[in-house]
Amino acid sequence: MPIYEYLSESPDDPDSSCPVCRKIFELQRSLGRDALEKCPVCRNPVRKVVSRVNTKVATKEYSDSDAKAAGFDILQKNCDGGYDKV
Repeated sequence: MPIYEYLSESPDDPDSSCPVCRKIFELQRSLGRDALEKCPVCRNPVRKVVSRVNTKVATKEYSDSDAKAAGFDILQKNCDGGYDKV
């Protein structure tokens, strides 16, 4: 299930929101459910916040000698469908 982030509609007014929705809070909700409209604690209006996305970090490609030095076995596919250790 994805995690969504929410924030009070009026985060600058501390009297109108509770400590939970005054700052960004996270909720785990299924995809089929509608977006949360009210804070689960104080029932004040909240809005969904666009959050950061976790992406794969691009790294350099390692050579066979780098992989061997790190303790990995290098395998090469042979003509009969099996693999041979290089």
